[in-house]
Amino acid sequence: MTDTLTDRIKLKAAELGFSKVGLAKVELITEESKRLREWLACGYHASMRWMNREFEKRVDPTKILPNAKSVICVALNYYTPSRHVDNPALAKISRYAWGDDYHLILTERLEQLHKFIKSEIPGVTGKIYVDTGPMMEKAWAVKAGIGWMGKHTNIITRQFGSWVFLGEILIDAELEYGIPMLDYCGKCTACIDACPTKAIIRPYVLDAGKCISYLTIEHRGELSKEIVSNFQNWIYGCDICQDVCPWNRFQKETKEPAFQPREENRAPKLKELAKMNQEEFGRRFWKSSIKRAKHSGLTRNAQAVLESFKDKMHLINNNDQS
Repeated sequence: MTDTLTDRIKLKAAELGFSKVGLAKVELITEESKRLREWLACGYHASMRWMNREFEKRVDPTKILPNAKSVICVALNYYTPSRHVDNPALAKISRYAWGDDYHLILTERLEQLHKFIKSEIPGVTGKIYVDTGPMMEKAWAVKAGIGWMGKHTNIITRQFGSWVFLGEILIDAELEYGIPMLDYCGKCTACIDACPTKAIIRPYVLDAGKCISYLTIEHRGELSKEIVSNFQNWIYGCDICQDVCPWNRFQKETKEPAFQPREENRAPKLKELAKMNQEEFGRRFWKSSIKRAKHSGLTRNAQAVLESFKDKMHLINNNDQS
């Protein structure tokens, strides 16, 4: 049996609880760079202006870490078998935000993995990323063999479906690299067909400005009544495109207790969220990804969904009387 440095890194990653680990050689990601430029030029990033910044770092990791040689990619399964409740009085929150903030969990474990690597390679330099900074995490996950980019633009793995968080360690040392993952979406368009706001404008291209996840988390300001009418009670994120994905029949329950649903997050009452004050928001969503939306964003979302339901009921009543 071989016992290379790469083997030991993979073994350590598994010991730390990561579901998958892969390695990719640092290089210019030219095809991804071209697609990113086109996506930005079309304005599909909506108000996420930071996507336009540090473009060279996004496509060339050596601009982040001089002499960078390897990207160590990890995936952590977060799936829990609880179901969303279809009830006009209840809000829907994306499964990934039911439990504790994944940034905290993954960062802590990547720091432990980084510490191990430094003990194995004295003098090595590295940087950790968890959905932060100018790392194109999905592109590197594909190159490292973690999974492939689905038509909904989420990474899909053969073992866990798309219910995985991603993280990376960029280091200036050479390792053994994996084989890029093939695309197994085939002719399937389930995610495209199911999107209620038609945000997936064509395979592998998402218009963030139409995406429920973007609108309920990143968007600041008012929400149009027309688009809220298609929210289907989602007030933080959206799982529709993942719920319909055939590859998610291979989903497995996470072994990470921190990702189990907090009871108050699984199916909260819309009226309670709409009236929530800042203090209650801070207490209820302590160490939660939901803080990303801020108090103003979450209450706005709940109020907008409530108003949309009232408008629908008013229209139904008027039609019944005519």
